[in-house]
Amino acid sequence: MRCLPLPMNRPAFRSALLALPLIAATALPAMAQLGAPTGVTRPSGPEAPSDPAPAPPSAPDLTQPPRAATPPAPLPRIALPPSMHNLPAGGWRITGDSATGKVDAPTTNILAEIGRRLASGTVGRVTVVAQVASPADDLSLARRASLANALTVRRLLEAGGLPGTRIDIRPLGRTAAAENAIEVLPPGIPSPSLGPQAEQAPPRP
Repeated sequence: MRCLPLPMNRPAFRSALLALPLIAATALPAMAQLGAPTGVTRPSGPEAPSDPAPAPPSAPDLTQPPRAATPPAPLPRIALPPSMHNLPAGGWRITGDSATGKVDAPTTNILAEIGRRLASGTVGRVTVVAQVASPADDLSLARRASLANALTVRRLLEAGGLPGTRIDIRPLGRTAAAENAIEVLPPGIPSPSLGPQAEQAPPRP
């Protein structure tokens, strides 16, 4: 049995053909979205390079002379008794009987005040340098005498609040100057008694 083709409406068929591109243009993006898998992230592009590491510090120039050390700030001046005077570079010098362990009351009070100022106004070690005028024929005994005098001054500085662990003692014994004297030196202040002129005097024959 032979099938006959159905009669076709040519104008409608032509309109359907013309509409196919428009239908495809609108349907394809929607189908792409429906067909895309969920939960899948697209690979990102290459990461931006991180900041370069800082350059290392330059090496010191050893051909240049070292900088001079900053001198310590001077402590405020204080009224001193007759047994004491200020040293040119800083610090104080005790002479007379007060430098032999027999410290009078005004010197005792001033040493306590100096100890308080050194404790609150300085950082570092304080030096007490002591020398004696006698005995001239026994260097060992002279050194022990200067040590005892320096320890007396240290105790008076401690009474003002300066810790004893911050105080260095330098007993010189009998020097060429042959005098009774004690120096109290703040941190960083040199002693005028520790130069070449401070060499121990030879015992008398």
